[in-house]
Amino acid sequence: MKKSRPILWLLIIATVASAGYYGWQKFGPGAGKTQTAQKGPPRPPPVPVSVAPVQKIDFPVYLTGLGTVQGFNTVQVRSRVDGQIDKLTFKEGQIVQQGELLVSIDPRPYQATLDQAKAKKAQDEASLANANLELQRAMKLGEFATAQRVDTQRSTVAQLTAQIAADEAAIANAQTQLDYTQVKAPITGVAGLRQVDVGNIVNASTQTGIVTISQVEPISVIFTAPEDQLPYISEGQKSGPLKVIAFTTDGKKTLAEGKLAVINNQVDTSSGTIRLKAVFENKDHALWPGQSVSTRLLVRTLKDATVVPDDAVQHSTNGLYAYTVNQDNKAELHKVKVSYAIDGHSVIEEGLSPGQQVITGGQFKVQPGSLVSTAVASSNPTQNKVRQE
Repeated sequence: MKKSRPILWLLIIATVASAGYYGWQKFGPGAGKTQTAQKGPPRPPPVPVSVAPVQKIDFPVYLTGLGTVQGFNTVQVRSRVDGQIDKLTFKEGQIVQQGELLVSIDPRPYQATLDQAKAKKAQDEASLANANLELQRAMKLGEFATAQRVDTQRSTVAQLTAQIAADEAAIANAQTQLDYTQVKAPITGVAGLRQVDVGNIVNASTQTGIVTISQVEPISVIFTAPEDQLPYISEGQKSGPLKVIAFTTDGKKTLAEGKLAVINNQVDTSSGTIRLKAVFENKDHALWPGQSVSTRLLVRTLKDATVVPDDAVQHSTNGLYAYTVNQDNKAELHKVKVSYAIDGHSVIEEGLSPGQQVITGGQFKVQPGSLVSTAVASSNPTQNKVRQE
C-alpha cells in the first residue's frame, strides 16, 4: 500500500498536466492566432455603387446659345400730318388688327383744302365747256373765221383740259392728307405704351411716335452660333428647315418650338460667331419682344450612338475614364473618348460597348478589381442643353 501511493500521485499529476496543456492550446493566447492563420485575412465588404447600362440609341445633337426675341415686324406709328389729336381708339397692350383705327386728328383744315380743290376743278370744267363751245362756233364759221382764232381757241381748250387734270391731282392729294388724319394700324400686333394723349399736337416732322406695334404671331428670335458649326448648319438645311427650341434662360422650361429661317450673310469676325434667325408661331404668346431666351438648334442626329450617363465619365490627369461592373461584380477601369455631352448623358466614341454596366455613383471608393454591390440608376436620355467636348 505504501509503495502504490507514490505511483497513484504520479498518475494524478500526469493527468492534470495533460488537461492543463490541452486547455492552454485550446483557450490560451495562441489559440486565436492559430484559427486566424487557418482562416486567412478578413475579406473587405462590397462597395455600394449605382450602375446604368451603356445604350445604343439615335442621339440628337443640339447647339446651344443665347437669343433675344424680336417682333416679326415692329412699327413705330407716327402722324403723317400736323394737327391736334381728337380721339385715341386703342388701349395699351391690346392686339390691334391691320387697318384698325388708332388715332383721329382734327380733320377740318384738310377737309377745307379738299373742298377748295373740288371747287377749283368745277370752275375749270365750266371754263373748259365754254372754250369748247367757242371752238365749235369758230369752226362752223369756216372761211369767215381766221386760222389764228381757231388755233387760239384749240390751245385754250387744251390748257383747260390740262388744268382739270391738275385739279384732279390736287383733289387726290387733299383726300390723301384728309385720310392721314385717321391713323390706322399698319400691321396686326400688340400695341405698346402710348406716347401721346388726347389734345396733344402732333407733327409729321417730329421723331416721336404715337405708339409702337409689334407683331407677335409669328415672332422671331435672333441668336448666334460658333462659326465652326456653320458647315453643319448649312448641310442640315439641305434636308429642310432645322428645328429650334426656345427655353427660359435657366434652361428649365420649354417656351416654344420653331424653325431656323435665316442665316446671316456674314460672320462676325470680332466674336467668331454667325447670327441666326428662327421663327416661332407663338400662338400662346409664350415669347415676347425683348425677352432673353436660351436656344437649342438641332444640327444633326447621330445614328446608333453609344450613350452613357454623364456621371459615369470621370476625369483624371491621364484623361477620361469610366468604371464598368463585370460578371463577378468587380470593377473594371476603361479609358473613354467623349464627343458630345448633353444634360445628363455623353456620347462615347471609344472605350465602352452597348450592354455593359457603368458605375454612375460611388466611384470615389472604387478601385480596379474592387468588389461592388449594385443599384440600377435611371438611364433615360434627356435632350436639353448640349455642349461639344
